[in-house]
Formats: sequence, C-alpha cells, structure tokens
Amino acid sequence: QVQFVESGGGSVQPGGSLRLSCIASGFTFSNYDMSWYRRAPGKERELVASVVRTGSTNAADSVKGRFTISRDNAKNTVYLQMNNLKPEDTAVYYCNARNRKLSYWGQGTQVTVSS
Repeated sequence: QVQFVESGGGSVQPGGSLRLSCIASGFTFSNYDMSWYRRAPGKERELVASVVRTGSTNAADSVKGRFTISRDNAKNTVYLQMNNLKPEDTAVYYCNARNRKLSYWGQGTQVTVSS
C-alpha cells in the first residue's frame, strides 16, 4: 500500500523559511521521479519542483533561487527547502511520485505566508 507522510507545513511571516518533508512507503522510491506541487486558493495545481531518479532537479521560475528540492533514497524521503517565502507561496503543497506508468499523491500540507 502506497503511503506518504508529509510534514513541515505551517504559518510563517514573509521572508521566513520552512522545510517540507515527504516520507514514502509501499513502492521502490529510488525508481520514481519525485515532485512537489501546490494548489493555491482559486488556482490550478502547479508544479513547484522536481528531482528525478538521477538526482537532477528543476524548479518553477516563480521559486527559483528560493526553493530547493532534494531526495534521500536511503530514507525514502523528498524535501523542499523554502526560503524567502512570499504571500503568493500560500498553498497546499503535495508530494508526488511518478514513473512511466504510475503516479502517486500525498495528502497535502498547508503553507501559509502572512504578516
């Protein structure tokens, strides 16, 4: 059974930092590309950042230079370090695992950036 345990969300002031973690189980983690998505109120879900099986990463233009994605295959965990947070980063953040055939989603964790 595929499961994700997402943590690290919360409320923070603009300019602050948070680190999201997603611990996966029920599949061979190292064989999957891992991503973080987010959905802001009233908006479509968007890709925030990805780290593929080889370790290469990419990120949306809106978060480049502020957010860093990483993975630890030994711990079946993907991270999203978020620095210099802005109010427009407020959203529910979702962990995703994907290979050519399958896609799994976490339950989401709320991030709120407000003064």
